[in-house]
Amino acid sequence: MRAQLEYFFAALRFFTRLPVPAWVGHSDAQLNRATRYFPLVGWIVGLIGAAVTWAAAWVLPLSIAVLLGMAATLLATGAFHEDGFADSCDGFGGGWTKEDVLRIMKDSRIGSYGAIGIGVLLLTKWNALYELDDSLLSALLAAHPISRAAATTLIYALDYVRDEDGKSKPLAVRIGGGELATAWLFGLLPTVLLGWLLSWQLALQGVLAVVAVTLLMAAYTRRRIGGYTGDVLGATQQLAEVFFYLGLLCAFS
Repeated sequence: MRAQLEYFFAALRFFTRLPVPAWVGHSDAQLNRATRYFPLVGWIVGLIGAAVTWAAAWVLPLSIAVLLGMAATLLATGAFHEDGFADSCDGFGGGWTKEDVLRIMKDSRIGSYGAIGIGVLLLTKWNALYELDDSLLSALLAAHPISRAAATTLIYALDYVRDEDGKSKPLAVRIGGGELATAWLFGLLPTVLLGWLLSWQLALQGVLAVVAVTLLMAAYTRRRIGGYTGDVLGATQQLAEVFFYLGLLCAFS
């Protein structure tokens, strides 16, 4: 049991700026075993975003409350995944060969593709959350876990393509089917709660949107660079989160 707690806290430390107990220690081996708990980190991040949004909405317009909730999640994670999305936009947008894409992604400076991409992403996320209205808090609690399960899928399905050490090198060990199933169990549980409380159809729409964008990202990155990097995982999480919101908003007559 203690070992599993260590794996969870290792994931929490890697993907957020939240404090963890000192007894956890630090090793790449811990993080290799922590993959199944990535969606649980999403539970915490989603709860932070939902709590701040809910509290702010008591005294401020909903539009501002949504923005503050987004800011809270950015502070909690250090914009870890957003940075990966911006780097991926720069790499895939500016690079023609695999080597060019990986070189551009590694550059810490943000380029035109990254700046435009992150701007559009955050604006889309804000608009989608604002339009969700009464479903907003449930959507936040569900989107963060399932989007991290989506990113975990790439670790299972694809190869890590950087030879040198990168920020996700400790995650580069392929996970097994059992670990992936556990990650998706943790990722889907809040969505099941959303379906029970609000609408099973909406929940299914959100899940299908996440599955679709995950498969597209896996196919695209395999074709372009032969696998994934840490930036690709961050981009997948961000796209899956946004597409979950968009899936909830889809209306079929």
